[in-house]
Amino acid sequence: MKIAEREIIERIRRSCPKTAKNLVAGIGDDCAVIARGEGLLELLTTDMLMEGIHFNATWHPPELLGRKAAAVNLSDIAAMGGSPKYTLLSLALPEAVEEQWLEAFISGFLQQLSFWNVALVGGDTVRSPGPITLSVTVIGEVDRSRVLSRSGAQAGDCIMVSGILGEAAAGLELCRSGRLESTRERWPELLKAHLDPEPEIRLGIILAETGMVKAMMDMSDGLATDLAHLCRESGCGAEIEANLLPISPSVRQAAAELELVPDTLALSGGEDYRLLFTVAPESVDRLLETVKKETGRKMYKVGRIVGDGGVFLLEDGRRREIGDQGYDHFR
Repeated sequence: MKIAEREIIERIRRSCPKTAKNLVAGIGDDCAVIARGEGLLELLTTDMLMEGIHFNATWHPPELLGRKAAAVNLSDIAAMGGSPKYTLLSLALPEAVEEQWLEAFISGFLQQLSFWNVALVGGDTVRSPGPITLSVTVIGEVDRSRVLSRSGAQAGDCIMVSGILGEAAAGLELCRSGRLESTRERWPELLKAHLDPEPEIRLGIILAETGMVKAMMDMSDGLATDLAHLCRESGCGAEIEANLLPISPSVRQAAAELELVPDTLALSGGEDYRLLFTVAPESVDRLLETVKKETGRKMYKVGRIVGDGGVFLLEDGRRREIGDQGYDHFR
């Protein structure tokens, strides 16, 4: 089937009823949003991880895979400024999967949930001819006055990201190239970014509470593609400045060894699970000060929202379109 992932989603979206009882937001954001009463909104999100597509069991320890399976779903709740509460886990397992692998996976999954005080409340299991397939659903909540979405960006806003980009992509490429052991010694942070990402739940709540963030989402497919998603939902475009991309020395060193371009890892590598958000320029300094005070962390400006559609990279005096260059299951 030669059709882009985005087009599949849009076809489903067009076929669905536009409204449903208590539905605040449906297809198109990190979570579905449902009005629950008492000023609270319910957040629902689900993701699948499939062996050979999202992970390689030969180098991904099952305990860390369990942590990651939870983290990538918790990240969607963070993107809305919410708090995760409950989760469902479904497993399709081939006969060859050993009990030790399953126990380690469940241990890692529950570790991640315990850290964020999230309860595992159900799911499903099925025997599969392969490969291993994992499906996780997370239910969370957020105050109606603080919920964030992808659709609030406006021309003139500054585009911000919550951390270094390209680490997970670099870690993945190092594993693919057979450099797992040397990476443990030289660039452990790149390996961790790929194998054991951390959901930015606390930061998402802090950003929502500032009241200064216009639009927000988490980054799973790479800055270029994820920003294109945000711009489509907001009805705007974006310009990224290449010289502002937050790329660490480790990413640059690994890219050089792998003969890859660091900017490509940052723009389209994917699985950063950072928060991507927009802020009015007059609010940036105040927001940065608040985040620094609350978390000790630095946020990075990477560009600005513009009125015309598309995502563009500004580099060496040139402006070229780069939207949707990130990961797509159907490309």
